Amino acid sequence: MSLTVRDLVADAALGLTTRAGEQALDRPISWVHTSELVDPAPFLEGGELLLTTGLALRAENCEALVRRLTEVGVAGLGFGVGLSHREIPAELVTAAECAGLPLLAVPRPTPFIAISKAVSRAIAAEEYASLRRTSRAQHELAQAAGTANGVAALVRKLSRLLDAWVLLLDAGGGRLLHSAPTAAASRLPQIEPEVKKVRSKRGLVAAGFACGDQEVSMQALGGRARGFLVVGRSGPFATTDHHVINSAASLLTLALEQVEALAAARRRLRAGFLTLMLHGESVHDVLAYLHAELPPEPFRVVVLAGARDRDELLSRLAADQPSAPVYLAEHGDTIVGLVGDDALDWLTGWPGVAIGVSEPCDIAGLAEGLRQAQQAARAAKRNDTVVRFGDLAGYGLLNLVPGADAQAFAEAVLAPLRGQDVLLESLRTWLANHGQWDPAASRLGVHRHTLRNRVRKVEELLGRSLDRPGVRAELWLALQVHGDAR
Repeated sequence: MSLTVRDLVADAALGLTTRAGEQALDRPISWVHTSELVDPAPFLEGGELLLTTGLALRAENCEALVRRLTEVGVAGLGFGVGLSHREIPAELVTAAECAGLPLLAVPRPTPFIAISKAVSRAIAAEEYASLRRTSRAQHELAQAAGTANGVAALVRKLSRLLDAWVLLLDAGGGRLLHSAPTAAASRLPQIEPEVKKVRSKRGLVAAGFACGDQEVSMQALGGRARGFLVVGRSGPFATTDHHVINSAASLLTLALEQVEALAAARRRLRAGFLTLMLHGESVHDVLAYLHAELPPEPFRVVVLAGARDRDELLSRLAADQPSAPVYLAEHGDTIVGLVGDDALDWLTGWPGVAIGVSEPCDIAGLAEGLRQAQQAARAAKRNDTVVRFGDLAGYGLLNLVPGADAQAFAEAVLAPLRGQDVLLESLRTWLANHGQWDPAASRLGVHRHTLRNRVRKVEELLGRSLDRPGVRAELWLALQVHGDAR
């Protein structure tokens, strides 16, 4: 607790008496300053107890002096009586009372130095107590961080030390990793706008803001924001509290770095084991040693492609993993999962990602299962959806050809007919009717001889015979792409 003007008045050894500003005696004192200037305000920072004997004070200057001291924010004014003035001038008492400025009478036997020493001792004791409290808190936080579930334990310990609610958010700022107490998780939507502000800044960032009746302190963890620590309570945070929060933030940053490094190592191992399995190697014993488990056979291979932030998707998958065995690993620029049908809905329920699913397979057929899932994922990329390999037959040939490649092919094949819309439509209708003249002519509403002439003109422009099945197939494919482009 900071030393207040009331505490100083209560020190009987000093003999101070209150003459004005009784209602403001609980102001904290930051320092003591002595001055006989008519206007000492330019030399003050606020929070001081100003001591004076009124050597240069005149009755007409009392109101101006009080106004200037109030503006600068002094804690109070101590007036030494029995020297320049036998009593505190009535004008000064009136002005101080009107301004709500604590005005203390300092008896002549009490030297100003005694007041300065009393304040200095109190400030030193407060700083020492703050240092001890910070040291104890840091020790307790370090002990919590060293436990089995160190991150969660550290969050709970910080909450108890500060009598505050604490949230630990992921690097994206939108997912809650830990909260203390548990009910504090309900505050996440309220602080979301402030999280976005801090996320938009780079480097080590901290922010303080009000959230309803709560004072909130938030800071990014680490230079590239491995997470966000949010602490709030109904009362303000003292300097010591901020030291404790900073210590917790440092420990959490180290803990998250260790978790991140361990996760990266596990991901590399899983990717390596997947490669071994694709080459027919048995890794069951090693996986059991690492507490990893393959789903029972037959399982499906699932490929997740096109994720904007693959690291974040992997973290979300790991955090939300079902009870059924699932094996996840990175493969190239995709995520590969080996899952049974009981967990398939979980792994295919992620929006914004192209997902391909193989037919059921076993370890011996893993490479073929991966090929099937990759092919299905390429088809799924068109709409960021889920495609099963068994359903590819219903998607048509064009869904298996990259859109840009198909468009380039169509433009090249049909280039000689560019601008010939009548010929293009006649060719499309003739091919759709399997080269039969009468049905095609009837559909177009022309005589069959007119259609024959148009088809001959197409052959002349293309320089190719439409009697060849391969030419007809290429033109039909090109016309389908051309129709989609329109």
